[in-house]
Amino acid sequence: MKGTLVRYRTRPEMAQENERLIEKVFQELQAKSPKGVRYLALKLSDGTFVHFSMVESNDGANPIPGLEAFRAFQTGIKERCIEPPQAGEATIVGNYGMLGG
Repeated sequence: MKGTLVRYRTRPEMAQENERLIEKVFQELQAKSPKGVRYLALKLSDGTFVHFSMVESNDGANPIPGLEAFRAFQTGIKERCIEPPQAGEATIVGNYGMLGG
């Protein structure tokens, strides 16, 4: 199974705002509970954020970009970052209890 990994580093003064916006995305995911979506966001000590998502759907559609909170998160992302988001495909090599199933 493949997923998407996104990594970027925020300006120190913007890390807390970025974290708040991410929390809103997770709140909306909890409320809407889209099927087949797995999403993880990490904040590293240097202000780097790492997001990992996997979507299992028949049509390949990803509901995350359609979330209102995700669109709000994307607004101003370039201004919040020192290093802009870089996305790439990722394949899970091993998983012990982190991603379910």
